[in-house]
Amino acid sequence: MKSDKFVLAIIAVILLAYFFPQWGSDSSSIPIDQIASVGISLIFFFYGLKLSPEQIKTGLKNWKLHLLVQLSTFLLFPLIVIVFYPFIKSENNHTIWLAFLFLAALPSTVSSSVVMVSIARGNIPAAIFNASISGLIGIVITPLWMGLFLINTTTDFNLGTVYIKLITEILLPIAAGILLQRFWGKYARRNSRYLTLFDKSVILLIIYKSFSESFESNVFSTVSAADLLLISIVVFGLFWVVYLLTGKMARVLKFNTEDAITAKFCGTKKSLVHGTVFSKILFQNSATTGIILLPLMIFHAMQIFIIGIIATRLGKRG
Repeated sequence: MKSDKFVLAIIAVILLAYFFPQWGSDSSSIPIDQIASVGISLIFFFYGLKLSPEQIKTGLKNWKLHLLVQLSTFLLFPLIVIVFYPFIKSENNHTIWLAFLFLAALPSTVSSSVVMVSIARGNIPAAIFNASISGLIGIVITPLWMGLFLINTTTDFNLGTVYIKLITEILLPIAAGILLQRFWGKYARRNSRYLTLFDKSVILLIIYKSFSESFESNVFSTVSAADLLLISIVVFGLFWVVYLLTGKMARVLKFNTEDAITAKFCGTKKSLVHGTVFSKILFQNSATTGIILLPLMIFHAMQIFIIGIIATRLGKRG
C-alpha cells in the first residue's frame, strides 16, 4: 500500500511540474538543485548507517546466487537493450533508447526487494545482501554503461566529473555512515520508516525538478500517446524476458525454491532512488531528463504490481 501511495505521489509531482514548471526552472529563486544535492548525500549517509557489515560477510557464502543476481542486474538487462541499438534511426528514438539503457544499467532496489522476498518466503538474508551490494556496484557500473553511449552524444558528459560527483555526493556519505554506525546505527535502523519517508521526499523533489525543465523546454511535445503506450509495452516485455531468463538460470544452477525466488525478485528490480540520483549527475545539463526517467517510473510501478502479485501467490505455497 505504501508503494502504491508513492506511485500516486510521483504522478501528483509530475502534474505539479506541468502546471507550475517555473518553480523548478533555472531562473527560480528556490535552490532546488542545492537542496537535492544535500538530500542525496543524506540519503546515502543513512544508507551507510543501516548497512550491516555482518550481513554482507554472511551473505558472501552463497556466491552462485549473488553472481546470478548481479549478472542479471548489470549485464543481462543492458545487453538486451543494446541489441536494439542498430535499429535506432531518429534523434527522438535515440533519446528514448538511452532512457531504456539507463533503466537497464541501474542497480536493484533495496527495501522493496527484501519486502517482496519476505512475502514470498524466499531467502531473506541473501536478498538483503544482494540489494545492499547492488547499490554499491551500481555507483561504478551504471556510469560506465552510460558513458559508452553518452560520450559521443552529450557534450557535457565527462566520466571523470561524473565519478567525482558520485564520490563526493554518494561514496563519501556512505563511508561516513559506516564509520559512524557504532554510534547511530541502531538509531537509524529503529527509525528506518522515517528515513524512508525522507528518501522518498528527496526523490519527489528531483523528479519535480527534472520534469519542470522538460516541460519548460517542451521536450514532451515529441512524445505522443502512441509512444507512451509503446514505451509501457516494451517496459512490460523487458521485465518478463529478464524474469523468465533469470528463472531459467536458477533452474540450471539447481537452486532451491527460496534461492530461486530471491534470484528472480532481486535480479529483475530496478532502483528508482538510484535512478533519480544518477540522472541528476549523468544528465545534469539536459532538458531531456524527464524523458530519461519515464521508462524507469513506468517500470517502478509495474515491478511493484507484478512482483507483488507473484510474491503473494508464492507466499501461500504449502
